Formats: sequence, structure tokens, C-alpha cells
Amino acid sequence: MLKGLGEHIPYERRKFIHSLIIPVVFLLFCWLAKTWELVTGSSLAHLGVYPREIKGLWGILFMPFIHGSIGHIVTNSISFLLLATGLFYFYRQIALKTFIYLFFIANALLWISGRPSWHIGASGIIYGLGAFLIISGIIRKHIGLVAVAFIIIFAYGSMFWHIFPLKINDPVSWEGHLMGTLTGAALAVIFRKEGPQREEWNWEEEQEESDNENEEQNTTINYIITQDKDDKPS
Repeated sequence: MLKGLGEHIPYERRKFIHSLIIPVVFLLFCWLAKTWELVTGSSLAHLGVYPREIKGLWGILFMPFIHGSIGHIVTNSISFLLLATGLFYFYRQIALKTFIYLFFIANALLWISGRPSWHIGASGIIYGLGAFLIISGIIRKHIGLVAVAFIIIFAYGSMFWHIFPLKINDPVSWEGHLMGTLTGAALAVIFRKEGPQREEWNWEEEQEESDNENEEQNTTINYIITQDKDDKPS
């Protein structure tokens, strides 16, 4: 029954709905974690990344789901939903593995290189998604993907200033932003031959096809003329 209903939904709408599934599930876990903190009056910050400490290894898995405040999670939720949906919509062939690699590699690099403090939030993943969509769109030279890249630059370009420490003892995890950005950019290069590609025009083949068509037309015309001559009364 569900399959039958799905056949009546336009392709682009189904594609968009499918692109929302993983981003929405991800955000559901984020909001469940924040709801638990609010209801119990406790903090889950100890589930974040603490660089180079065994106690902080769990953060590689849990850090993106933990947020410091309502404002923090609301801001991240909007950005994540837009960018992750863009990944799964425009790069659906490679979106899942790109997201998984980004998730674990960016967090692992943060554990290796970050300051000795608790790092929480999905910002690193968001920066990685933004970097992937921008770099991938540009290097593929695909008109639609280049347009997506420039939209992201226009909408989120200023956020990339935060991959650097803007002040001494900056409470924002700029290291997480930097690791996410580097990971997303690297994945864009690594997977550049996979997923959507620019259409290549083969002018020689087109010219050959055109010549063949013209030859067929000339053959038909000659045949008709010959037939006309043969049909004349003697």
C-alpha cells in the first residue's frame, strides 16, 4: 500500500522527503538530549570531547548531540537541517558515507588537536557540511552545484571566521569548527569523481550523428528521385 502511494508522489518531492530523514533523526537525538538536561536539571557536557584524555573518547560519538543552551541548539538545528538536507538531496549517491566519515573524522581530529576542555555541539559537523558543499560544487563545475555553493557562501560565508580563535580563551570551540571544515573540504576532493558530475559534450559524436542523419536524408531523396524516373512511361 505504501509503495502504491509513493508511486503517486512526484519524484522531486519524494527525493526531498528522503533527504530529510537522516537530518531529522539526528536533530531528534539532539533535542532529546537537551530535553533530558532540562527535565532532570543535569548536564551531559561530560559526554563531549575532551582532547587527549580517555574520558573524552566517548565524545567522538556523542559530542554533536550535546548543546550548552537553548539558543545554541536552536541555531545549530536550523543550520544543520538546511546543510544536511542539501547534502542528501544533491549528493544522494554519496551522502550517507560522506556524513558518516565527516561525523567520526572531524570529532577524532578534535580529540587529537583540541584544547584541554569539554567540547560539545554539532557546529563541527555543520562547518564540515558547509565546506563540503562549497568545495565540491566548485571543483565539479556542475552548474547546479556551483549555484548551491555560492548560495551557501552568501548565506554562511561569515561563519568561517570562527575557524580561528577570535579572542584569548575563546569559549567557542574554534578547533571543532576548523577540524570540521578541513574534513569536509578533504572529503569533497576525495569523492570528487563520485556522485553528480558535469555533463560532458562530445562534439565529435554529435557531428558524426549529424553527418549520418544528413547522409540518410540524401539517400532517401536520391531513392525517391530514382523511383520517379523509373515510374515515367516509356
